[in-house]
Amino acid sequence: MKTDELWKKYAQTKNKSIKQKLIEEYIELVKIVAGRMYNFYGSKIEYDDLVSFGIMGLIDSIERYDLNKNTKFETYAQIRIRGTIIDNIRKLDWIPRSLRKKSKEIQDGMIKLENKLGRTPSNIELSQYLQISLKELESVLSDISNFNMTSLEDLLVNKGEYNIKNDKSKNTPEQIFEKKEIKKILSNTINELPKQEKIVISLYYYEELTYKEIGYIMELSESRISQIHSKAILMIKNQLIKVGVYEN
Repeated sequence: MKTDELWKKYAQTKNKSIKQKLIEEYIELVKIVAGRMYNFYGSKIEYDDLVSFGIMGLIDSIERYDLNKNTKFETYAQIRIRGTIIDNIRKLDWIPRSLRKKSKEIQDGMIKLENKLGRTPSNIELSQYLQISLKELESVLSDISNFNMTSLEDLLVNKGEYNIKNDKSKNTPEQIFEKKEIKKILSNTINELPKQEKIVISLYYYEELTYKEIGYIMELSESRISQIHSKAILMIKNQLIKVGVYEN
C-alpha cells in the first residue's frame, strides 16, 4: 500500500496496524533529526535515547496530523520530533545552574547594550560591559549553544506555530492572524541580524547543514560557528521579548 493510501486509511479508521506502518515509513526521519541533534548533545546523552524520544514525537505527529491541512507531513513531523526531543532533554536537567546564570547575564547585557548603542554589540563590547575576558565570553557562548535549543523550531513550537489541530473550530481568525504576525516578526528579526549571524541561521535552519559543514563554507571553526549561532539565538530571543512574543 502506498503512503498516500496509508494516510487515507488511517484518517478513516485510526487503525493501530496502519499507524505502525506509518511509523515504519517515517522512522528514517527520526534518525535524521536525532543524528543532527546528537551533534549538540552527544557528550550528555546516547544517540539511541534521542531516537527513542524522537519516535515519541513521530507517533504524536501521526496522531495529530490533519490531511486536510495544507502542510507536508515531513515538515510538520520534524518540528514535533525536535520539540519532543528537546522537552525530554530538558527533563534530564543536566545543565549546570552556573551556566544558566551566565547565559542570562549575557542575554541581559546584550539587551542593555543594544538599547544604549542602537545596534548589536560586538563580542569585545559585550565582554567589556560584562567585565569578563573575550575568551571567557566566547567559551560561554559555545557552552550555552548546547541548551539554548535554540532552536527556532523550539520558539515556534512553544508558540503553537506548527500545532495543527483537528478541531477546525479552534482555528479562529484571531489565532490565524497571530500566527502570521509571529512569522512576520520572526522573519524581520532574522533579516536584521548581522551578516555572519544571518548566514549561520540560514545555513543551519533552512539548508540544514551541520556546524562542520557551515564552518567549511565560512572558513571558520566549529567552535566559532557554535558561538555565532548562540549569539544569534540570544539576539532573536531578545527581540521577540521586546515585542511581547516570547517570555524571558
